[in-house]
Amino acid sequence: MEYMDASPDWTLLSRVREALALPGRDPRQLSPLVLAYVGDTVYDLYVRTRLILSTDATAHGLHMRAARLVCAGAQAAAVRPILDRLTEEELAVYKRGRNSHMGTVPKHAAIQDYRAATGLEALVGYLYLGGQDARLTELMALLMRDEEKEHA
Repeated sequence: MEYMDASPDWTLLSRVREALALPGRDPRQLSPLVLAYVGDTVYDLYVRTRLILSTDATAHGLHMRAARLVCAGAQAAAVRPILDRLTEEELAVYKRGRNSHMGTVPKHAAIQDYRAATGLEALVGYLYLGGQDARLTELMALLMRDEEKEHA
């Protein structure tokens, strides 16, 4: 099956770009908040995929569990234990996202959690837009491993 191609050159981003005839962009040239914008969605996709493949919950149940896992507090708690596993480049991207000037903060999130979550989302966006699917999946597995323990 061609759509299941798992060759080393295959990335989700490359397939999206090819299907929509879009040019590539260097993620190093994007603002950290733009990286976080796409990273939020990619993070959510990993969480939802894990939930769908590991539970028999209803759509509402899946939504409720996903909402608990993708909120700023949960993301901040998930990223802190893995910061020492990031490369220098990844840590720099995380810090750029964390330190970005944000216009608003959700009323149910502590500012430090929101900043940490934005840093994580910027890193996820950076890895996704850089076509680094293997590293992205490795980090997401680490992040979700600890989330499973807390939210089981």
